[in-house]
Amino acid sequence: MIEQKALAYANMYGVLGTLHKLCELDDSAKKILQKIKKPISVCFDVKNGPCRTFHFDKKGCKITEGAENADCKMSFSSPEKFNLMINEGKPGVPVKGIIKLLVFLSGTFTELTNRLTELLRPSDEALKDRAFFEESTLLTMYTVAGAISGLANSDSIAMISAGNTVDGDVSLGIKDKAQVTIRIKDHRFETLYTEAQNPKAIMEFADIDLAYGLFGGTVSTINEMCKGNIRLAGVLSMVDNINRILDRVSLYLS
Repeated sequence: MIEQKALAYANMYGVLGTLHKLCELDDSAKKILQKIKKPISVCFDVKNGPCRTFHFDKKGCKITEGAENADCKMSFSSPEKFNLMINEGKPGVPVKGIIKLLVFLSGTFTELTNRLTELLRPSDEALKDRAFFEESTLLTMYTVAGAISGLANSDSIAMISAGNTVDGDVSLGIKDKAQVTIRIKDHRFETLYTEAQNPKAIMEFADIDLAYGLFGGTVSTINEMCKGNIRLAGVLSMVDNINRILDRVSLYLS
């Protein structure tokens, strides 16, 4: 069963949390950013849910926790209301920098999120282009990585696995392509979009095609592990718990 509060965290940390990587990797997104005349910081504040601020300028996007230093702010009375914005485009209530916020959301922000959707939910035809395929797979990995932490800290079932996970860093990535760090402390998860320096555990996919198959559910994780195409090392109980949380991510982001 999907919990609306946990879905809000998956959306905030997984889907919207990938905007900074979109702006870093995607040429179309970089062109969209050039329309920004002045830097703008937009906070999405969800009652009984997440609160983050997205800072946009011509160079890219940065994300910070909380509402501090936000030029504009949109509030949502419940996680359900925030999820409606993500899934159906229904906005919350503008409470700060209203005019500036509405202009940005209806223009540049919508263009960026539309582009992100194209990459995260690609058509079969689009995937025939190798460059698009690789970028789509990388952004999917970043989305999944963000959602792991979002759900580990909010979903009642994922929190059981988080509660059984020891402190330390887990390296998750695609060999020679991209690495992220899942940091666990006191059973709280945080996703860092950098390579782990001293990981306590490692889960690495052999190549980008394998990662695509795993994310799409078209290949067997067990079979690929037996073939040696998924590298596992270190404290394997950490990887096992993350794999359990990944099952929840698949449910929430399907």
